[in-house]
Amino acid sequence: MIDLNVVQLSRLQFGLTAMFHFIFVPLTLGLSVLLGIMETVYVLTKRTIWRDMTQFWGVLFGINFAMGVATGITMEFQFGTNWAYYSHYVGDIFGVPLAVEGLMAFFLEATFIGLFFFGWDRLSKSAHCMVTWLVALGSNLSALWILIANGWMAHPVGAYFDFHTMRMEIKNFADVFFNPVAQAKFVHTVSAGYVTGSIFVLAISAYYLLRGRNGELAKRSIMIASAFGLAASLSVVVLGDESGYLANEMQHMKIAAIEGLWKTEPAPASFTLFGLPDQEQRTTHYAIKVPYLLGLIATRSLDTPVLGIDDLVKQAQQRIKNGLFAYLALQRLNRMPQDQAAQQLFNHYANDLGYALLLKRYTDHIELATPQQIQTAAWDIVPNVSPLFWSFRLMVAFGFFFVILFLTAFILSVSRRFDKTCFLKIALFSLPLPWLAAELGWFVAEYGRQPWVISGILPTFLATSSITTTAIATSLIGFIVLYSVLTCVELYLMTKYIRLGPEYLLKKSEAA
Repeated sequence: MIDLNVVQLSRLQFGLTAMFHFIFVPLTLGLSVLLGIMETVYVLTKRTIWRDMTQFWGVLFGINFAMGVATGITMEFQFGTNWAYYSHYVGDIFGVPLAVEGLMAFFLEATFIGLFFFGWDRLSKSAHCMVTWLVALGSNLSALWILIANGWMAHPVGAYFDFHTMRMEIKNFADVFFNPVAQAKFVHTVSAGYVTGSIFVLAISAYYLLRGRNGELAKRSIMIASAFGLAASLSVVVLGDESGYLANEMQHMKIAAIEGLWKTEPAPASFTLFGLPDQEQRTTHYAIKVPYLLGLIATRSLDTPVLGIDDLVKQAQQRIKNGLFAYLALQRLNRMPQDQAAQQLFNHYANDLGYALLLKRYTDHIELATPQQIQTAAWDIVPNVSPLFWSFRLMVAFGFFFVILFLTAFILSVSRRFDKTCFLKIALFSLPLPWLAAELGWFVAEYGRQPWVISGILPTFLATSSITTTAIATSLIGFIVLYSVLTCVELYLMTKYIRLGPEYLLKKSEAA
């Protein structure tokens, strides 16, 4: 039987390390492009204030980039240490985009970031500007390949189960690359990163204006951040709508859980603005609904119903029963690989094999599963509704707040009204919000996929390594200590250089 303690500790460790790593990713994405914009203005105008801006924000970018690398490397080792069966089962597919990311994107970014910091006096203005944009390109390509891998976990396409090797194999890499879920995740995540970088620049610039220092640099930084951030925040809202549509097409249970939708919502489906999901009674109390909105978001129509949790569980029960035929055929093929009848039976029900594997949590002999075990396994596809319900709504609220914040900043910067103390304080105190929104987004994406590590193919509890709870707990404590230290280092360095300001860097450069 499965040791669920190992599963839960493995999930906890990977979840903590992934969400900690993602603290650094969006700022890297956002700042890299902002640096490219600032230096482009410097090349075009030849005004040294823009060079000073690029160098100052570049120092903060470098600190964040170093922390991102340090925390990202450890994550990939966990696939071998804590998720060995996952690596065996889908490694040929999942590993390809990760390998390409390392060869194409990370090396590109890591190579040119050295030239960015040490090439100011060794390269021409245009050449150095090109280097800065190559750093930004590397950052975005890294995100692309990582999200192709992650998107495949949510929507596994371009692959098939090979009963000879007992693993998933690539059938069409183009399908993996152009996976619509992966592409939607990429543009949505990158846009969120641009919002994060813009709010970071906006908030620190507001801090300088409130302190009455570095006014020229801060005003110009606000102008760049407000325009870029406004475009990015609007993109996040639009692309979030596209993600909702794709989720309803390919991850029905996630949409139902996010909506607290227990019964199928007839067309035109209404969006639940507020409610109190009750997992035990399978209902959502005090629901306040907006007519038609869910239908427009999830189905792009007013005549298509949105499936509820109860009906999706019934579908899962049938898929578990179908998957048992594939499992029985697979057992026959293991004994007689040339059995044509077994091959035909397996091919017919292969898409439901993963659902049959949900029974492994309750019995080693799933072919003998009882109707009660099948029903219980079917209900395992339902995640905890309340965390998803509220996380999604809080994330959406942040998204609309960012649009309003950047629109206000853009109007004030265009009219040269940088003396609005109230707005500057709001901008400063908004600094942590994009990170909170990004973490909520990843929680919704990953937790909403449970109990699958690969949707419909491999349950999470089957993907772990054969290790002890003591080993995982020890490494988990080690990660917590290490990452706590890294957090302190990051906060200390960021705070130090923000307080010193760009004038410190200018004096240091002149002294050199």
